[in-house]
Amino acid sequence: MDNRQAIGSWLSGPRQTAEDMGVEFGYRGEQLGLPEHGPGSIARPGRRIAALVIDWALCMVIAYGLLAQGDTQAAGNWAVLVLLVMSILTVTTVGSTPGKRILGLRVVAEGGRRLGIGRVVVRSILLCLAIPALIWDRDGRGLHDRLSRAVQVRI
Repeated sequence: MDNRQAIGSWLSGPRQTAEDMGVEFGYRGEQLGLPEHGPGSIARPGRRIAALVIDWALCMVIAYGLLAQGDTQAAGNWAVLVLLVMSILTVTTVGSTPGKRILGLRVVAEGGRRLGIGRVVVRSILLCLAIPALIWDRDGRGLHDRLSRAVQVRI
């Protein structure tokens, strides 16, 4: 019986083990004063990843068709630059990229206001580096969002 319990705790992960020991984590976004569900709540990882895939596909089409002129190797390099520019322009002006808008997401400052241009630039550069976006905190925010004090919420 002890082996099953040990294997079960290992398979369920450290969060579940801590919760079994009585640690209260709350819901994602609770520390930021966001609702648990509905508009204004933290966007789920699947929806955020899908928005990024849509944005990347759009950037690849733009890069392949307009900038790389059919060279697939160059298109990937240009697409990163297009993603950077698109992210800065759209998040600064309307609060979301085309992919985020399609999936009902918005990028806001931790207090719920619009992000300033400086924080959007930092966030966008870190997003294009990819590694910060793969490191998440317990609220589900990527390191790029955390360092720019931003949060992606449902609209």
